Amino acid sequence: MARGPLSEIGAALGPAGQVVVLSGNHDHHLVEAWMARRAADGPPAALGTQATVDWRAGEPLSLVAEMLAPAQVSGAYPGLWLRDDVYATHGHYLDLHLTVPSLERLGAGVMRRVVALNPEGPRSAEDYETVLTPLYAWVHAIAQLADADRSRVLHGGSVRGWQALTGARRRVRGSAIAAGFPVLVGALNRAGLGPLRAELSGPELRRAGLRALEEVVSRLGIRAAHVIFGHTHRAGPLPANDAAEWRTAAGAQLVNSGSWVQEPAFLGPDPSQSPYRPGFCVIVEDDAPPRLVNLLDRSRPDPA
Repeated sequence: MARGPLSEIGAALGPAGQVVVLSGNHDHHLVEAWMARRAADGPPAALGTQATVDWRAGEPLSLVAEMLAPAQVSGAYPGLWLRDDVYATHGHYLDLHLTVPSLERLGAGVMRRVVALNPEGPRSAEDYETVLTPLYAWVHAIAQLADADRSRVLHGGSVRGWQALTGARRRVRGSAIAAGFPVLVGALNRAGLGPLRAELSGPELRRAGLRALEEVVSRLGIRAAHVIFGHTHRAGPLPANDAAEWRTAAGAQLVNSGSWVQEPAFLGPDPSQSPYRPGFCVIVEDDAPPRLVNLLDRSRPDPA
């Protein structure tokens, strides 16, 4: 098998290294075969907050495990307890509660109506999966059919639309789009796809993601002192942040591991200080609170 980034990681970790694959929305396809096998003989056991994911030869996850050899590979879903007080999840379930009208949020709103989810909202991982799995399967299918050039065009269009709505460009066309945005959001709310808000400022995006994840933590009964997630690409809490925003009403500390891609449109005037810059990770030790560090910062302290 050709060497690539995963093979290099596996070689660096060696036989004593351990990798836990924890899927989210973009790689949900990795757990779909496992979910189908679980349901083949009747209603499976509840997912809960952590279930062990296995695989069969030829399934996508088995190929990932082969590339990560000789490291020891296992799988977990929808989250992973790193310690008794530290829970990690990709964070994709928050799409169901997000007040920002992102593509994922709108898709989740449509699917929620299609599957007639309990009006009180999700109460289990299965409830979230019922709404979100069809959406992720559709996105995966589209991705398999899109060539590289088309993907770049679609991505560029998405970024340009984001810039227009958030005021990154002050052209007349962008101003017109931004002026009509509240009307569109109002229409979406009346159609039953909300609740959504028309504000797209940086602070509101941060707060919306944190509120949505807090809702997930509460609904799934995750009783952890620290909850690590990603998904929104916004690392935190950072020193300049309001610490209170990053704590749930129950007292859990939220920690976002940040972005894994370099997207100049989101980095702002000073990329070196942007919470969306790549390179962040969360270090979890035996008896200390999880630490957020950026491995690409030149002035970073030694994470060890």
